[in-house]
Amino acid sequence: MTIAPRGYDAVPAGASLVAVALGDADAPAVLMLHGEGQSRAMWAEAVTALAEAGRYVIALDLRGHGESRAASEGAADLDAHVADVRGVLETLGSRPVVVGSGLGAQVALATLGEGGEHLATGLVLLDEDEGDAPMRTRLDAAATRIKVPTLVIDGPCHDIAGARKAAISEGGPLVAADRADAFNALLLEFLEQAAPRAVPEYRAGSDPRTLRDALGCFGTGVTVVTTIDVEGKPVGLTANSFTAVSLDPPLLLVCLANTVQSLPAFAAAKGFAVNVLHTGQQTVSGRFASRHEDRFAATPWETWDTGAPIIEHSLASFDCTKFAWHEAGDHVILVGHVQRVRFEPRRDPLLYFRGRYRRLHFS
Repeated sequence: MTIAPRGYDAVPAGASLVAVALGDADAPAVLMLHGEGQSRAMWAEAVTALAEAGRYVIALDLRGHGESRAASEGAADLDAHVADVRGVLETLGSRPVVVGSGLGAQVALATLGEGGEHLATGLVLLDEDEGDAPMRTRLDAAATRIKVPTLVIDGPCHDIAGARKAAISEGGPLVAADRADAFNALLLEFLEQAAPRAVPEYRAGSDPRTLRDALGCFGTGVTVVTTIDVEGKPVGLTANSFTAVSLDPPLLLVCLANTVQSLPAFAAAKGFAVNVLHTGQQTVSGRFASRHEDRFAATPWETWDTGAPIIEHSLASFDCTKFAWHEAGDHVILVGHVQRVRFEPRRDPLLYFRGRYRRLHFS
């Protein structure tokens, strides 16, 4: 495989950012952020090793470091670095694993833990600086919101769920330089778990988990499907298998698992409602996906023509009469004839992609 360097430039917030990229641009990406007073040159051995191992590696000079120019207002603080790195991540064609050392670790942690979790597939924190008390408080809070696979090497302990911890030096200031071989091996092992190079493939009769993961590559909205049971009680569940079917007549469908406890209620009901959730209703989604005794007690709702519960303030609500009921494997396809719709044009949808909630990103 021929490895050729490629330049990368971006100009967020009035600063000039410069990076070097190595490897095949179609390979799984890695973004590397250096420490305070350093530059991308510190990653030279790691960049080469990762590219030779089949990764697309981008080593960035942080603002005011190396070849990256600081903005006219002076030295960059953490917020400025976070804005820069977020801007870089948003320009990439795929979500990389972000590797940060020292200052770069702080920047990476804040970037992904303060609203940028959808921009990366993994996080590696190396030799992170302790920082002052306000900084520690901020980074500790950011750490609790990290959802991607994380590896912490020779750094402070954060409350990151499921994070792997490793120590490959004894107080050395820079593992990447002191123990490049050990660091590279550890990093490659983690990358193969967080972002494997091999493309997963499903064939009939093989592991159903692979098929489920493949289906999860189709990003969807999130809905709560509701109806009234034979006793007149409201029932509902979270579902993302929802789609439009026809405009004339106006039809839509949802898919319900055969195992859901409320399936008999939907089978007996003459009508149902589909409530599409917005970004502020993630708690509603979680409530109707769990086994709460009364999911409607903490959820404002009303009824329209069919009597099915309409969750108030949803992004959109569709009140439907039952049009068709089809058994399909381990699910049932419920087709509804739309009777009434209400929607909120000023809100954004709650999204679901690869097993996690997401939100819209506009470039």
